[in-house]
Amino acid sequence: MTTVADVMTRDVRSMTPNDSVVEAARCMDQLNVGVIPVCEGEKLVGMVTDRDIVVRGVAAQQGEVRSMKLADVMSAHVRCVREDDDVDQVLSEMADAQIRRMPVVDDDERLVGIVSLGDIAAKNPDDEVDVAMSLGDISSPAEPDRSETGTQSQSQSQSQSQGRTRQ
Repeated sequence: MTTVADVMTRDVRSMTPNDSVVEAARCMDQLNVGVIPVCEGEKLVGMVTDRDIVVRGVAAQQGEVRSMKLADVMSAHVRCVREDDDVDQVLSEMADAQIRRMPVVDDDERLVGIVSLGDIAAKNPDDEVDVAMSLGDISSPAEPDRSETGTQSQSQSQSQSQGRTRQ
């Protein structure tokens, strides 16, 4: 049985909830990653992705992006795994939740690493078929937001952009 400890990435860069969104984006750029764990001390309290920054920060226009903190855009309820978890079970959980990476924590919820589909594929070629199937499940297209709120926002954006074009 291959465990998470066999394939995970250790010594992961983390940030705090009070760090700025801009700092996180720069860190992601420097490290060439799309996710940063958010910790208070060593304890994992959330995760922030490049998508979180764009959707919850920039697109939501909840204020000046430069003054936004990670606490404003991060996901606080995060699925985690442990070092002794079976990789096949983790792949199944990733596929079910449509996520590509999961933080690895110890019994005290302290961050000890991160495991991604790429880690599993690169370090465990025996799971190549399972990784491909999980990636297919994860990459299933989401349904567009057809709620009244999404429609109103889209209509407002179109009206605003048309108004700017005419001026």
